[in-house]
Amino acid sequence: MKINLKKFRGILIIILLFFIIYFLQINFFSWFTIRGIMPNVFVIFALFLGLFAGKKLGGICGLIFGIILDILIGESIGFTGIFLALIGLLGEYFDKNFSKDSRVTIILMTIGATVIFEVCMYVVKIVRFHTQIEILAFIITLLVEVIYNVLLVIILYPAMKKLGYYIENLFKHKKLLTRYF
Repeated sequence: MKINLKKFRGILIIILLFFIIYFLQINFFSWFTIRGIMPNVFVIFALFLGLFAGKKLGGICGLIFGIILDILIGESIGFTGIFLALIGLLGEYFDKNFSKDSRVTIILMTIGATVIFEVCMYVVKIVRFHTQIEILAFIITLLVEVIYNVLLVIILYPAMKKLGYYIENLFKHKKLLTRYF
């Protein structure tokens, strides 16, 4: 079995990014909260992987990284993984239907991914843990998290784009001819 060294290097970069993002999420962003709310960098990361690496790698990494997060900091194992995998798969859909070269489009994708992830997690908390439904508090939390995520994407967009196209060249096989020929 032949291992592609470039893809292996890409996987190592993704794993290293996970650890950097985990460190930032747990340590750095805990200092900069509004009403105890931090950005959810893992949603951005799963979306990024889906956009640039494709749905297979985006979904698999979202699932694996989400399960690791659930083990380390979660209330129950599996739900974060499932929803991050969903965001990774959604990234591929966004890639096929929208341009990832536009900062505005990436911002809108981030807003959509954050809303989907947080609504799914809130529903799980209500159903699984019998949490009391507080729509106004949830909406405020969601808005603050969306604003945080959007600000991070605005700041990190040039680096995300450059690294993203590097990863895309490793994992996606672009065909020169369209399907109509």
